[in-house]
Amino acid sequence: MTVVETPRGPAEVDWVLPAGRAKGLLVLGHGAGGSVDAPDLCAVRDAAQAVGFAVARVTQPYRVAGRRAPPAASTLDEAWTTVVAALPGLTGVKRKLIVGGRSSGARVACRTARALGAVGVLALAFPLHPPGRPEVTRAGELDPTMPTLVINGDRDPFGVPEAGGAVEVVVLAGERHDLKRDPALVGAAARAWLRAR
Repeated sequence: MTVVETPRGPAEVDWVLPAGRAKGLLVLGHGAGGSVDAPDLCAVRDAAQAVGFAVARVTQPYRVAGRRAPPAASTLDEAWTTVVAALPGLTGVKRKLIVGGRSSGARVACRTARALGAVGVLALAFPLHPPGRPEVTRAGELDPTMPTLVINGDRDPFGVPEAGGAVEVVVLAGERHDLKRDPALVGAAARAWLRAR
């Protein structure tokens, strides 16, 4: 575990390197009240490492401080971009960057990917709208020109985004928002997409 100071307080980074030379760096963020040890994030970490990526899982400062409710989007984005900018120096991986995460972490990755110079986004359980409020859509956070893989469950009360442009969507049968019914399937979908990056 490595601590990275941000303007919003210390963040924590848990990172692993692949067996050989890394083909790139995948950075993952957690859900609003969750942790980087969520089953889907761990499955994606293992899948990405297996196809040659270094993987960093970032715990936002508010979670490091013990709070469950996330701060404003601008605060999350500022802390995230600070950490991601520091990672090439920490990991030694300066090749292609892919950002991602689950739920709230997926939204942060989508909002910041272009400014960070990422070549892709891996979004797990992207929360298209608040449960029961489909009129409040977050579809605009998915950039149709950024290569993006969205992995959602067909029973997710937050909805499932539509594919379009460079955005691919994998819908897993029987999965809810936590994507923990079969993490191996989540990992397999991520691995196939990452292998082509």
